[in-house]
Amino acid sequence: MSEANPDDLVFEQPLSERVRTFLRLELLFLQYHDHRHNETTFGARASLHALLDLLVVTSRSDLKNDILKELNDQYHHLTRLAARPSVDQERLKGVLAEITEVLNQLQQLATQFANSLLRGSDFLVSILNRSTIPGGTCGFDLPHYHWWLSQPRARITRDLDAWFADLRPFERAILLYLKLLRSSVPDEAVTARGGIYLHTPSGPCLLVRVLVPANPAVYPEISAGRHRFTVRFMAMRELSERAQQSQSDINFRLQCCNL
Repeated sequence: MSEANPDDLVFEQPLSERVRTFLRLELLFLQYHDHRHNETTFGARASLHALLDLLVVTSRSDLKNDILKELNDQYHHLTRLAARPSVDQERLKGVLAEITEVLNQLQQLATQFANSLLRGSDFLVSILNRSTIPGGTCGFDLPHYHWWLSQPRARITRDLDAWFADLRPFERAILLYLKLLRSSVPDEAVTARGGIYLHTPSGPCLLVRVLVPANPAVYPEISAGRHRFTVRFMAMRELSERAQQSQSDINFRLQCCNL
């Protein structure tokens, strides 16, 4: 496996609804933690709105059982690999221990924890209902929200931590699954001739990853079907101009990830 270049731009295309949801949750978790570092009123607002987005996504389907199944399957798969002499046993033991710990934490979590939290908090529901309206969470719309935002930072931190508590094991499970998925196969060097690369995977694929050097003024558009996908590189110099397909040969690295 080649050494990853930290300057590469990574573009990902999920090929299943489950992975698509997990990637959206990963983004929301990153946003939440980033906003928590901002101790201003707007930082508290952004943190709470990211948290509400997380609760909405996790309440829409049985994601707990989905991720439990995925990690259980991966645990049994990795256990079978332990018999192979070429496997790094210490690394494998560490991964299996991490999966076990995450599974134990998840199993203690109520299946519909997000729905329960939202149903049990008029405060959160009132903000959620107004958050889809541009500027809908002004002080005159939600005076109790305006009051909460004026409280000492310790009070706001305590409340945010309490609301986020049940999301912590879920976050750890999602991030672990995506880490395992992204590291499931090595990347390979390929070339898009005339800006286009057509690929037919040799087996199932859940996530396409395109690693592009950050310097070229191109980005990939990934069109994926059940049996093959196309990577089309578009040239972009100014946002005021329409992107055009690159006519140059583009070297990049590709991963077709599957668990």
